[in-house]
Amino acid sequence: MLTRLFMYHTAEDPFAFPVGPRLLKLRLFVQSGQGLSCTVIHADRYDSPGCELPQEMERIGCAGAYDIHEAIIPAETGKCRYLFYIGNPAGEYVWYGERGISGNREQAGAFQYAYIHRPQAITLPAWSSEAVVYQIYPESYHQGTLQGITDKLPYLQQLGITAIYMTPIFESPSGHKYNTSDYYKVDPGFGTLEDLKELVGTAHRLGMKVLLDAVFNHSGDTFFAFRDVLERGEASPYKDWFYIHSYPVSGAPVPGYETFAKAEASMPKLNMNHPEVADYMMEVAKYWVREAGIDGWRLDVANEVNPAFWSRFRRELKAEFPDLLLIGEIMHASGPWLRGDQFDGGMNYLLRDAVLEFFAAQSAGPVRFMEQLLHQEALYNDQANSAMFQLLGSHDTLRFLTACKQGGRGWDREATAMSRMRLAVFFQMTYLGLPMIYYGDEVGMEGATDPHCRGLMLWEETEQDTGLQEWYKRLISLRQQHEVLRKGGFRPWFTDETRNVLGYIRRSEQDRMGMIINNSPNRYHLELPNYRCDKNLLTDLLSGLNIRSSTRILVEIEPFGCMMLH
Repeated sequence: MLTRLFMYHTAEDPFAFPVGPRLLKLRLFVQSGQGLSCTVIHADRYDSPGCELPQEMERIGCAGAYDIHEAIIPAETGKCRYLFYIGNPAGEYVWYGERGISGNREQAGAFQYAYIHRPQAITLPAWSSEAVVYQIYPESYHQGTLQGITDKLPYLQQLGITAIYMTPIFESPSGHKYNTSDYYKVDPGFGTLEDLKELVGTAHRLGMKVLLDAVFNHSGDTFFAFRDVLERGEASPYKDWFYIHSYPVSGAPVPGYETFAKAEASMPKLNMNHPEVADYMMEVAKYWVREAGIDGWRLDVANEVNPAFWSRFRRELKAEFPDLLLIGEIMHASGPWLRGDQFDGGMNYLLRDAVLEFFAAQSAGPVRFMEQLLHQEALYNDQANSAMFQLLGSHDTLRFLTACKQGGRGWDREATAMSRMRLAVFFQMTYLGLPMIYYGDEVGMEGATDPHCRGLMLWEETEQDTGLQEWYKRLISLRQQHEVLRKGGFRPWFTDETRNVLGYIRRSEQDRMGMIINNSPNRYHLELPNYRCDKNLLTDLLSGLNIRSSTRILVEIEPFGCMMLH
């Protein structure tokens, strides 16, 4: 009976969210493997019963136990009620609404989206959709200075980079700079405020944006406020800026205060609930935008900071700097922080995990990989998905090429590592969101986790993999040439589990592109249009490619190869 099937929806993000001033996107989960069709009927909340209009929902794909169906419905007044009609091939049907599943429409009730408030229709900086991001660890990049980075901006421009994200550059006694001493001072080892201004100004002239890294979850133990607590104890006016357990305050053998992670004595946790601390850090964030003209912030350990601070952070910064991009570092599912009241996007480590499984370790096949992609996309609204930093690695992870050499199947592990790396880059550059390249990946740098992943950039051409570098350039150029790769939607095309091959489609109203990835050591042959997949989707793709649906096309893909159909 259909009344016993699993289905889920709630009238809130990411199941219901604005995609425009008078447009509402709905997302419905229904049990997979049942061949269910879904229709939404909708009307203004205050219209009389019987005024609802039907709209067929699109089946996006399978995310494991559930299928995802979506529809965009008009909401001219901003007020909407709706109800789902779910049927199977046998002609059985149920209604699904706010009161649950029922064979009776009235008993199911209707979902209510009370009102589309303007701030809910998230507007991202216009430049963000065009961005290809390059992460720099300043100490290891070029001479270890901001001037050194400025000198290499033409190299990044030639690579195709349009945005630079640097790990912290503020005064700190460590190499990584995540234990800040002075939030208002560039670390002398890196340079000066003037050096930063020159870097930002030069980047802007070359068509690149610059994002800085801020650490508001914790400071360093050399931060003026914490030094005062160490010296004056309970008499310090800053004692409530931190979470002190006992006096006198000591960092050894076990810190007598809360810290970052488990017991990082050099990183005392800041009390961001304290108005003075929140005010101080708000001014820090504004200062660097005003003084240096930066284009965005990446916020460290964002999930451990009071969300109320981030809401204020977004509200005040966006009011003064509407084109600022705000990215939160959250190393798990980031949904609660990406509803439009805190960050534009996040560091997508969940996607990296899926990419590692499929390409590097080859511990998962194309079916699981595609299910993971759809599951993760369904965690966020469209705007958040388009602003995610899609990374293969960072200063906190082993490098992706190293992961490829450690993973893989059998004898071909080392031999195919670079090929699998190239496939991952192909996917990264043809997927949703903002591709983020960790410095040196483009020339084949290797390294295990911190500190080995933070090695000196390879500048000598004899040490670089110039073939991989050209691969990056080519793919970045293709992404920049085709708007559908930057702004189009993502749809699964097919998965061939036994041959380790998958296909997916990027599409917009104006354009279609099909991608095929052969993640195996065997040649792959694909006949169009007879391949088993969603026929409506295939017809849509072929029409976008100006190919008749009756035309027979045999596609051959090399081992560990990929193909773009356009």
